[in-house]
Amino acid sequence: MPEPIVIVDYDPEWPRRYEALRARIAPIVGDLAAEIVHLGSTSVPGLAAKPVIDLNIQLRSSNDLPAVIERLAGLGYRHEGDLGIPGRETFATPPSYSVHDHHLYVCAPDWAGHADQIAFRDYLRAHPTTARAYARLKRSLAARHRDNRGAYANAKAGLVAAVLKRARS
Repeated sequence: MPEPIVIVDYDPEWPRRYEALRARIAPIVGDLAAEIVHLGSTSVPGLAAKPVIDLNIQLRSSNDLPAVIERLAGLGYRHEGDLGIPGRETFATPPSYSVHDHHLYVCAPDWAGHADQIAFRDYLRAHPTTARAYARLKRSLAARHRDNRGAYANAKAGLVAAVLKRARS
């Protein structure tokens, strides 16, 4: 059974946790990565979130994906494929981690979702009122859809789309 959805208050340790993960991953992927970024709600100061860090590695070239998969395997990450999102590859947390505290993704240089995620993050960082409204919605939906991640995500989709539209304009 999947873990229930739990939204917690912002933790100032999240950026430090991201930096520690990045410091471990960056030397391994090296110059194959155009950038490694902290995305998702844990990347927005003050925003309540599921306590899981999202890291995106954007490749310099899509041709480098096999090499990155191999390099990340050396750290214990298992490639899970795109899980239905073409352009973004998912990696399972290494079994050596006692807590599942992060998601690792590798995306193609031209995957539009990467730019959208950055725009969404940056908009919430710059608009605390919108970030608070998003946190209230997430808490409400987590209570209502505690054991159904699909329903939780679908119920957030309208607000996410509206914020993303504003962020792009």
